[in-house]
Amino acid sequence: MSPASESPVLLLRGARLEGGDAADILIDGGRIAEVGSGLSRAGATVVDADGLVALPGLVDLHTHLREPGYEASETILTGSRAAAAGGFTAVFAMPNTSPVADTAGVVEQELALGEAAGYVTVQPIGAVTVGQKGDRLAELGAMASSRARVRVFSDDGFCVFDPLIMRRALEYVKAFDGVVAQHAQDPRLTEGAQLNEGAVSAELGLAGWPAVAEESIIARDVLLAQHVGSRLHVCHLSTAGSVDIIRWAKKRGVNVTAEVTPHHLLLTDELARGYDARFKVNPPLRREEDVLAVREGLADGTIDIVATDHAPHPAEAKACEWQAAANGMVGLESALRVVQLAMVDTGLLQWADVARVLSRTPARIGRLESHGTPLEAGQPASVTLYDPAPVRTFSADDLHGRSRNSPYLGRELPGEVRWTIHRGRATVADGLLKDAAEVSA
Repeated sequence: MSPASESPVLLLRGARLEGGDAADILIDGGRIAEVGSGLSRAGATVVDADGLVALPGLVDLHTHLREPGYEASETILTGSRAAAAGGFTAVFAMPNTSPVADTAGVVEQELALGEAAGYVTVQPIGAVTVGQKGDRLAELGAMASSRARVRVFSDDGFCVFDPLIMRRALEYVKAFDGVVAQHAQDPRLTEGAQLNEGAVSAELGLAGWPAVAEESIIARDVLLAQHVGSRLHVCHLSTAGSVDIIRWAKKRGVNVTAEVTPHHLLLTDELARGYDARFKVNPPLRREEDVLAVREGLADGTIDIVATDHAPHPAEAKACEWQAAANGMVGLESALRVVQLAMVDTGLLQWADVARVLSRTPARIGRLESHGTPLEAGQPASVTLYDPAPVRTFSADDLHGRSRNSPYLGRELPGEVRWTIHRGRATVADGLLKDAAEVSA
């Protein structure tokens, strides 16, 4: 990408700042130059943002980009395009690649590929253990001091099940203000699990994934984090009991944060009745009571952020019987629209809250200082302009990655990302994703 000094001058006219008062935003040199009324600049590209909500560029703390090793599902370029289309300007790339991102060399390769793509800032996440096998710590310090400057470590897809290994990881990352992001799943309680344990799994004859398998790991880890005095992040929390544990831990002063996915805010295990593997995910879709509980937890601040857990798969991994199908859903392009449907349109969140849970706080948790910044003069110009008014059917045309395993295909969703601006350059303009040549020019 060209240096910030060569970025075009943009004048966003009449945008509603985080859903509040309308203002003009002047962007020059990759930064916000001025915010106010009646702004002008000779030669600026003027964007009519009347009625659009201006948010700091969205940040996803939990994205699977699959490269290196699984490029049939996604690449860093195609995943970056999907992210930009969804209004994201930064994504954290999970380490379950091949080779696993457990060394400085792999995370630096991912960083370089993200920089070459140019659509979003790609921040690698390092594995906690070698090969994500859970038996010995990976090169945490080397990844932290590498050019990728890794601050988030996770074995996502696998729980760090050994409590001694988990304690050691929490102790180690304190030295450089890192955080361990735990995939909370007791493997012994979920052997062969196919769906949330409950009435639907019993009726369908599918092995159940009990809520306690998630909750017991979270309970253990918040106690470990309290004992060590380190930062813990809980990935894709999904049950009412998990919300209660996080709420309890925060009241005790434990330094814990938690995320919920858009699909756990909206979808339930009832959707599995048709054995459509698009709805197979880990952790599984839960009961309606759990959906309502995680919504409440996000609204009251118990749950800190929304993260997509964007998990692309080739068609053959989903077009098969339920038991053989891969877990996961793509979610970058639909995330903001689902959050509007589940949280804003229901009155549980305001747009300023959306900026917090989808931009500021995930950037803070990941220590990504150049993102999630206020829409103020002098700040980096990563901005999302969103139109909450339209309602239309989500379709394959909305997907810009390599995979099509979205649970929302054929479903009406509100809203539309109109502009995504990453470091002063538009990656989405007038609702259309820019070509790679334009983005990296």
